[in-house]
Amino acid sequence: MMPTPRLEIDLEKIHHNAGILVKRLAKRGISVTGVTKATLGSVEIADALLRAGVSALGDSRIENIEAMRLAKVPAEMTLIRSPMLSQVERVIMYADVSLNSEIEVIRQLSRAAQKVHRTHGIILMVELGDLREGIMPDDLIETVGETLSLPNIVLKGIGTNLACRCGVSPDASNMAELSALADLIETTFDLKLEIISGGNSANLEWALSGAETGRINDLRLGEAILLGCETLHRQPIKDLFTDAVTLVAEVIETKVKPSQPSGTIAQTAFGEASPVTDRGLVSQSILAIGRQDIDPHGLLAPDGIEIMGASSDHLILVSDNCDLSVGSEVAFQLNYSALVRAMTSPFVTKIVKNSDWQK
Repeated sequence: MMPTPRLEIDLEKIHHNAGILVKRLAKRGISVTGVTKATLGSVEIADALLRAGVSALGDSRIENIEAMRLAKVPAEMTLIRSPMLSQVERVIMYADVSLNSEIEVIRQLSRAAQKVHRTHGIILMVELGDLREGIMPDDLIETVGETLSLPNIVLKGIGTNLACRCGVSPDASNMAELSALADLIETTFDLKLEIISGGNSANLEWALSGAETGRINDLRLGEAILLGCETLHRQPIKDLFTDAVTLVAEVIETKVKPSQPSGTIAQTAFGEASPVTDRGLVSQSILAIGRQDIDPHGLLAPDGIEIMGASSDHLILVSDNCDLSVGSEVAFQLNYSALVRAMTSPFVTKIVKNSDWQK
């Protein structure tokens, strides 16, 4: 028997999804940085992305980049979260480029790079409305000037991030602003920026719409490749697989029970209100997986099965006409939240499929 719970990861489908997006964006003059953060820096997935034509790999955790480096993954590595001051030495040792928004961090990267005689690339992140990381546009020229003055530091370009914290959509206006800022930097300092990174999977609707892409020549894609959907409305992308990653969990109890709890009702273990819908007696099953391993709100159950709730270690289902006997397995599709949590759980086995597909 295969272990449960498990993630079944289809490399052939991931390779296919990445290849389709690389080709479509190439027609728009945009390259793809393949983001590996949701895969814990998986060497097999990194290889699939590289074979599909991504120009570089990006990850938010230096630990994942270090693991890929030690596994000799042959790619330029970009740290896509601003480095922690406590990790600047590791960043210099293992990452070629990092995204930055604090000049003090860049100063420390410069000092660390000098000590080991390395050169480190910097992409300055610009705040364009989503209110996560980024330098305010009015402060960008001053930051560029100081960055250019630092030894062992190379300004590779600028970038932005949208749709993550507040859901601000990439559009013609904010992408044009990023392009204009790139032009301003080049004119002010008489240089040429190599990378203008417009954002993440949320940019696909804009990038593939036929709109003017301006100076944008890079997108950082993870979710769209792994799950086959765009991230503004979570709609499937044409010709992409949405089941490249599947979660499988095992039934540990099935009984007929009331659908409404009895007794004095207080908060649940996670501080939520208990469900109160009375559906009479139902066929309830429990799976051996819980919030410690997944986001229950991010799971799509098979037809005829409804997710009713979850505790730390239990996922509760109600089935209309499915025979969920003890020991049987249930397969789910995942959204990004559920995928990230399952991938980082040590209690969820990762099974790589089609590792020997025809390349």
